Amino acid sequence: MPIRTTVVGSYPIPDWLRNDASRTTLRDAILVVLKTQELAGIDVVADGELNRFDPSHPETNGMIDYFVSRMSGIQTRFSLDDIEAFRADAGLAYRTDPAGIVTSQIGPGVLNLPRDYEFTRALTASPLKFTCTGPHMLAKVLTDRHYGDRAHLAMAIAQVLRRQLERIDADVVQLDEANISGHPEDAEWAAEAINHVLEGIAGTRAVHICFGNYGGQSVQTGFWRSLMPFLNRLKADHLVLEFARRGYAEIEDFKELDPRIGIGLGVADIKDNAVESPDLIAERIEIAASALGAERIHYIHPDCGFWMLQRSVADRKMRPLKAGRDRFEGRPPSA
Repeated sequence: MPIRTTVVGSYPIPDWLRNDASRTTLRDAILVVLKTQELAGIDVVADGELNRFDPSHPETNGMIDYFVSRMSGIQTRFSLDDIEAFRADAGLAYRTDPAGIVTSQIGPGVLNLPRDYEFTRALTASPLKFTCTGPHMLAKVLTDRHYGDRAHLAMAIAQVLRRQLERIDADVVQLDEANISGHPEDAEWAAEAINHVLEGIAGTRAVHICFGNYGGQSVQTGFWRSLMPFLNRLKADHLVLEFARRGYAEIEDFKELDPRIGIGLGVADIKDNAVESPDLIAERIEIAASALGAERIHYIHPDCGFWMLQRSVADRKMRPLKAGRDRFEGRPPSA
């Protein structure tokens, strides 16, 4: 199968959306994002995660708050004691406050992911990716005062997400997990919760794992080899992985990845404003293909979402993906 181009998910917020977040304006913004990807030659497009945009918090892309603020059983106003309990967890030092306090059994509340998908699906004829923050990531940003066990909390979140994603027939459904990379000790219960969600997905199942991206900085530290037992447990069709920023020395570790799982290869560094050339994209694909075999590479994409970049930079970083892929595969430049 030819390598396909895609994005990880998020896109910079258009400035005019900040001033008018009406449904009509949101539709226009998502149309712009989709068309920009199509013109760049992206094979599987996404909504830029603009469905999660909150004008009250324009500095975030809603990866966490959009989900926890809508689920029932989670309180999003909390006391100083709640904050101190959250900060006592050394594994979450990159956040100053919890995203919420779990006070009772978690339910869907007013979360409506199928509505978000249907809103976007009507705006493009291209293959479409739908992204959703995964249960491990969400469980790790909450203070739990109900379940008494992080694994039980993650599974409760997974049950809510699965019921929502079962109703979505996107070409690709991707779970985003940006905390597990620094916490391989969570692998057993994280994989169980993630797999529960994946098993409910009808289309292609993807899991995005990176080392964090906030303010253009990595958040987690660790090595891919430490995650290999975890990765091999996932019931995913392919992984969406960060490489361009870290370099490709660790690509050899993926010889240990179960061959049933394809690789999505990060080839554009979203923590750098420099735009990769098609030759550099092709070179990075060649490095991975030489180590693992070209058949293992299902997708190429940026390392992570674009939301921290300027639109002009994000747009220019998308364009070389197709040209670099075509160069690697020996396609004519106009193909």
